Amino acid sequence: MWLLLLLAALLVLFCSLDVWYFVRAAGAVVRAWLQPPMRDVTGEQVTTGRVAPRDIDMCHMNNARYLRECDFARFSLYIRNGVFKALRALGASAVVGATTIRFRRPLCIGEAYELRSRVVTWDDKAFFLEQRFVSRKDGLVCAIMYCKQTVVGSSPDAIMRYLCKRKVECPEFPEDLQHWISFISASSQSLRAESGLLEKEK
Repeated sequence: MWLLLLLAALLVLFCSLDVWYFVRAAGAVVRAWLQPPMRDVTGEQVTTGRVAPRDIDMCHMNNARYLRECDFARFSLYIRNGVFKALRALGASAVVGATTIRFRRPLCIGEAYELRSRVVTWDDKAFFLEQRFVSRKDGLVCAIMYCKQTVVGSSPDAIMRYLCKRKVECPEFPEDLQHWISFISASSQSLRAESGLLEKEK
């Protein structure tokens, strides 16, 4: 009887929640805690993976899987470089404000890859990250993603001051990242105008 109840509970859980997402997220956090910390907030973290049958559609990695793997890599990166600790200490949080990904070549079933994640720079509201999927077969960058991680309840400058105990100048914005940020800004302005928010703010 107890076994049937347990199986029923598991069935309800798996039907109502993406259980494996939370299992993977917890695993990423635990592994990050066990790895050595990264002293350089802008340092590159390399995680490895291999395209499994559950990741594929049409024999190559499903588009949505790239974003999920990037999530887990960011969890790990923020724990290792101290950003997560600073967010907790300052009573703040970070949410994804925008992402864009460029696919250059499919990752096929069984193919091993590296996911290279780093904080590129920041402004007064958000960190900007780059995450690259690099094939271990030939070193080709198969996909590259930019992520704008907006800090809520604090600021990137405050986080950097907390971590470095001093004012830290942000690195220069690469040209391609500047173009992407301009696109985000233009899109935001267009949507605000479309919804009438600009008129209400006048």
